[in-house]
Amino acid sequence: MPVHNQEIAGVLEKMADLLEIEGANPFRVRAYRNAAFTVESEARSISDMIEEGDDLTELPGIGKDLAAKISEIARTGKLHQLEELEEKLPEDLSTLMGIGGLGPKRIHILHEELGISTVDELKQAAERGEIQRLKGFGRKTEKKILEEIASKATEEKRIKFIVADEIARSILSYLKGSRDVRQAVVAGSYRRKKETVGDLDVLVICVDQEKVMDYFTRFEDVRTIVSKGTTRSTVILRSGLQMDLRAVPEVSYGAALHYFTGSRLHSIAIRKLGQEKGLKINEYGVFHGDDRIAGLTEDEVFHSVGLPYIEPELREDRGEIEAARRHALPHLITLRHIRGDLHTHTKATDGRNTLEEMVRAAVDIGYEYIAITNHSPEVTIAHGMDKKALLRQMDEIDRVNERFPEITVLKSAEVDILLDGSLDYPDDILKKLDFTVCSIHYHQRLPEEKQTERVIRAMDNPYFTILAHPTGRLINERKPYEIDMERVMEAAREKGCFLELNAHPDRLDLNDINCKAAKEMGIGIAISTDAHSVSDLNYMYLGINQARRGWLETGDVINCLPVDELKRRFNRR
Repeated sequence: MPVHNQEIAGVLEKMADLLEIEGANPFRVRAYRNAAFTVESEARSISDMIEEGDDLTELPGIGKDLAAKISEIARTGKLHQLEELEEKLPEDLSTLMGIGGLGPKRIHILHEELGISTVDELKQAAERGEIQRLKGFGRKTEKKILEEIASKATEEKRIKFIVADEIARSILSYLKGSRDVRQAVVAGSYRRKKETVGDLDVLVICVDQEKVMDYFTRFEDVRTIVSKGTTRSTVILRSGLQMDLRAVPEVSYGAALHYFTGSRLHSIAIRKLGQEKGLKINEYGVFHGDDRIAGLTEDEVFHSVGLPYIEPELREDRGEIEAARRHALPHLITLRHIRGDLHTHTKATDGRNTLEEMVRAAVDIGYEYIAITNHSPEVTIAHGMDKKALLRQMDEIDRVNERFPEITVLKSAEVDILLDGSLDYPDDILKKLDFTVCSIHYHQRLPEEKQTERVIRAMDNPYFTILAHPTGRLINERKPYEIDMERVMEAAREKGCFLELNAHPDRLDLNDINCKAAKEMGIGIAISTDAHSVSDLNYMYLGINQARRGWLETGDVINCLPVDELKRRFNRR
């Protein structure tokens, strides 16, 4: 039973969490976290690599010791060293790392002083006022802990799209191995490319339904069989994700696909259109009285109500039906339209590959250009570059451009926006760059007014080009900082700046709603990966997913432009 990359990374992260709580050597902790990042970012299956005899030490940051541990996890799903650590420290301690405001040091204190090991115990202690009496905590921290716990309790258990994508590809590959399966597709929020997925709905056309249901429930990732019937089965996977399989007749396939893709509001709106025409639309087809008149394909469903086909990513009842009526649906961007990546990092700061390795990978993808955007000095945790180091990098880029005439390497930097709204390099350095990617890494908890003014003041600098990961959110980990995006967008439009859609699976920032708003305001968007390794460049497809949900077309995305035109757009001076 192969262990997925996400599961391997999860074990490594838990090891890092518990080591950090225990007070282990920071370098050792960092090694596990880096390994988890490498595994999670790797496009290939680690289990398959091991099976094929690949050397894991060739992966960034993976030495012999970590390679052996990764192999152990891939073979068994466990790590002996982690089990030993869990005997000393309660396993649930690592779950406390997900509570905002609690780092390893504070968790260690809570465990040692109050015997807290679980979120429930943490909640009870906070409600009794015990936490505020601990040194280094206080009443505000205690209140914040309760707010964080309450917030998490109301959140749906949804997984990031990239994790769902790995599982979906795996189940589809598995189902293709059955001679009784003629067609299979994953519907629901996954097909609409939502940034998080709550469950997976799989539809199949098959020859023998009972055989397919038997085959499905034997899938290697199945932990629990919830139900098993002739037309529908439900299982819980090892990851905790629920997956449903529905066998549908071929004549109803299009109707079922439309129905189970959703969204619910979109489906309701389509059914209402049908009712206006005297039609009944459900998962079995489109009916006029007792006669099925459509349903074999999704095209038939849409055409039955007088509409052209609407892409799944648009089906959220956010104006797509009205646009379809006007024949004004957007021509959505695709991956092949992207000419380059405008946000990448190298080993010079916190990346995992050299400049030349990143450039070679971009050439292999077929990009026309790539920008190197290492961190500025403020970001000390990422070994941000001082002025001299940045100038040396510019010289290196000149040499690389000479060696790689098939691609243009753009000189840039991820420049921190400081607390007062100034930029982390002086203008005499910034003006030497082709453009800048500007972002916030510190002071993320400012009140909305101050955070908004901070960003707008930064945009006043004539060398400010792109606002990176504009809201600072990390999906399922950190909420967006308080910022008035409408005012930020208005400022960007007024000053000729651009916004980034960060394609990293943890960010996908801008969200789809803000993407659509930026489009409507005429603000250019850069879809960039924020790549910290060669493999991270492959995250671009996730950004494309989000862009399509935000109605973006090629004319809305600046890295669809040829490099000369792109440089002209960057010139604000």
